[in-house]
Amino acid sequence: MAITGGCFCGAVSYRVNGVLRDARSCHCSRCRKAFSSQASAYALVEPHEFAWLSGSDLLTSYVGKHGFGLQFCSKCGSTLCGIFNGAIHGVTLGCINGDPGIELARHIYVGSKARWEIIPDGTPQYHENAPEHV
Repeated sequence: MAITGGCFCGAVSYRVNGVLRDARSCHCSRCRKAFSSQASAYALVEPHEFAWLSGSDLLTSYVGKHGFGLQFCSKCGSTLCGIFNGAIHGVTLGCINGDPGIELARHIYVGSKARWEIIPDGTPQYHENAPEHV
């Protein structure tokens, strides 16, 4: 069953014909700013399994110096997905319609989390990024 998602105003929508994987929440200062939240909630997708359904002409991209970036709706500002070297890398969990069938597997960069945030017990936490084998 396909996973669908879209922005706050409904102008941009997408479909993932596959599974989400490696869901994580990043608490670094960059993700807090990019997601206007205490952390990001993000899962990886295979680029060939992702398709824009509507509003792709309304997307605005921000790409940093290492090729990683975000795409968001230019009308409402919802951050929809991450890109790496021009290809879809993952999706933000907050913009998915319904239950995405995945849980956050880890919290990363908790060493720089906001002092006011309390992370629930029970999910692995890493001071910086998680080791590759996780």
